[in-house]
Amino acid sequence: MSFFEVIEPVFGTYVMGNSPVIQLATGFSWTEGPVWFGDANCLLFSDIPSNRIMRWSPDSGTSVYRQPSNYANGHTRDRQGRLVSCEHGARRVTRTELDGTVTVIADSYEGKRLNSPNDVVVKSDGTIWFSDPHYGIMTNYEGFKSEQELPCNVYRADPETGSLEAVLTDFNCPNGLAFSPDEDRLYVADTGRMYQGDPTHIRMFDCDADGNLSGGDIFHSIDPGFADGFRLDSDGNIWSSSADGVHCLSPDGNLLGKILVPELVSNVCFGGRAKHQLFITASTSVYSIILNREGVQRP
Repeated sequence: MSFFEVIEPVFGTYVMGNSPVIQLATGFSWTEGPVWFGDANCLLFSDIPSNRIMRWSPDSGTSVYRQPSNYANGHTRDRQGRLVSCEHGARRVTRTELDGTVTVIADSYEGKRLNSPNDVVVKSDGTIWFSDPHYGIMTNYEGFKSEQELPCNVYRADPETGSLEAVLTDFNCPNGLAFSPDEDRLYVADTGRMYQGDPTHIRMFDCDADGNLSGGDIFHSIDPGFADGFRLDSDGNIWSSSADGVHCLSPDGNLLGKILVPELVSNVCFGGRAKHQLFITASTSVYSIILNREGVQRP
C-alpha cells in the first residue's frame, strides 16, 4: 500500500517510504483542532458533535480532556503555553489558564454575537487571530442552530488591551489560517458553505511588523475537496487538509505531493519529539505520520 503521491521530486525527500500513516484512535463523530503539548507529551483534539475535547498520549492512549467543551473546534497554544480554543456552542474564543480556569478572549463584535469561531493562531506579539464562519450555527450538529448576526470575518484580538478588530471582511467563509515562519505572510482558507461551486482556495496576505495586511490573492486552490485546516513547516511549506488526504504546497503555491488518508481530513498539526510528526484529524479518527520535516518553531 502506498501512503504517498509524489508530484514534485522534492516531496520524495519530505516523506520516508518506511514511515506509514498510522491510525492512533478512532470511533469519534468528527475530529478537528489538533494541538500538540510537548511538555505533557500529548495531543488534544476536538470531537465536535460529541461536545468534547479528547487527549491522546503515546504513554496512556486516548481519554476525555474536557466534556462538555461548548462544541469546541480549533485550538492552539499562546506564548505562555496556554490552550486557546474556538467554541461553536458559546460562540466565543477562550483561553485556559495554567490553573484550569477559563478566560473569555472574544464573544462579540460591535455589540453583536460572533458566529462560531473556527480556527485560531497566535502571533509572536501575543495577538490572537481567528476565523469566524457560520458553520457552528447553521445546524444543531456542531453547536446550536442560531441566527447569524455578523458577516464571516477574520479577527485579531489583543488580550493585553482587550481590543478586537475585524481584519479581513471580504471572505465567503474563512476557515483555516496560519502564519509563515517569519510571520510576513498570513494564509487563510475560504470554503464557503462547502457546496459545489463554493471557494476551495487559500488566499495569501502580506503582513507587516504592525500586523497590517495587504494583498489577498488566491495562493492555491485545493482539488479535490476544500482547504479546511493547515499548518506550515519550518521551510514555509503548507500542509493542508483535502478530500483525499494532506496536500503539501510549496511557498510559491505549487502542489508538491500528497499524503493519502482513508478518511476526509479536517486539520493537521506538527508535534512529537522533534516536531517532525504530523498529526491528522480526519472524520472519525486521528492519524499520524513521521516526516523528514519539522513544524514551525515558535518561541
